[in-house]
Amino acid sequence: MAVTDRPSGRNQLRVGRLVKAHGLKGALKLELYTDDPAGRFVPGAEFTLQVPEASPWHGKSITVREYRVMNGSSVVFFEGVDDRDAAEGLVKAILWIDQDESEEPEDDAWYDHQLTGLDVVRDDVVVGRVIRVDHLPAQDLLIVRPVSGSGSEVMVPFVSAIVPTVDIAAGRIVVTPPAGLFEELAEDDAPSDASTQDASEQDAPGAD
Repeated sequence: MAVTDRPSGRNQLRVGRLVKAHGLKGALKLELYTDDPAGRFVPGAEFTLQVPEASPWHGKSITVREYRVMNGSSVVFFEGVDDRDAAEGLVKAILWIDQDESEEPEDDAWYDHQLTGLDVVRDDVVVGRVIRVDHLPAQDLLIVRPVSGSGSEVMVPFVSAIVPTVDIAAGRIVVTPPAGLFEELAEDDAPSDASTQDASEQDAPGAD
């Protein structure tokens, strides 16, 4: 998980995403990006909202009224969100909280500036370098410039299945990407020119 560096100089941690309205009293189901939801979503906790500019919530913060676990799902209530219609307006919003520099960082969490500039290594070979981190609703993306110099950027999902190792001290991350992410897939199944020509001659009218 990446922790964003805000222009104001504050470091913020992405802790959750609001995925759907729940019930009629303003509750929202929560996708968690934190190991300590009970500690993060205490009554009075305030979050910065990441929403589209067209949203009436753009540029605003929101305060937790209550957090529960209901039928195995995390559910949160916010101050001023009292019915389902209000909750629907917050679906897909991402929740950020100021990171206290004195508190211990969560496992598998790094600041953007720690990740930017790291070498990207696959099978012990450097294949690129991280140039920035994009924070999307579904997941974080590492934007990588390949060493091939092709000019195109590669978007690497920042998930453990694809990025199993982040070694800040060594200045690198290790990736196990699916085939084709850093190179064009070989067209092994494409017919050769010779075989194509032979087939055409065999199928041509009048061929013996």
